[in-house]
Amino acid sequence: MTATAAALPRDAYDFDYYERRLSDTWLLEKSVAVRTLRMPFLAVPVGGTRRGGYYPVSCFCYGLKVRDLLLEQPGFPNPRLRLSSYPDTGPVVEWGEKPPTLWGDRSITTLGRFYGYSEAAIADFMQRHHTTPSSAISVPCSPTAP
Repeated sequence: MTATAAALPRDAYDFDYYERRLSDTWLLEKSVAVRTLRMPFLAVPVGGTRRGGYYPVSCFCYGLKVRDLLLEQPGFPNPRLRLSSYPDTGPVVEWGEKPPTLWGDRSITTLGRFYGYSEAAIADFMQRHHTTPSSAISVPCSPTAP
């Protein structure tokens, strides 16, 4: 049960995800590929437009290891372990500023900017968020619906 930064950032499973979405892609070079189980995932530092970050973990024991690893890395100020805001997910390691609270669509844009996502990535997320299979259909999905 060790959290290591053994892999290069480009080898992280989610490197392409961040490369397509971050406004300041130079942060990827300073990212840490963290491996708690088998696959490395990125911990992206703060900088440029990115004011905070987080790394989900499966349990507090891994969270403590990830937090301790990030304590030693530049770009990860104030790493801390906390429960996730979502009831069906595990704890998270956060760093940087405290993220804004979500409340409505405008806050989703604020949160995207907080994490340093590009305006195009935020717009794409908002478009997908509002166009779901259930909202794109004009008739009710449930056979018992009036």
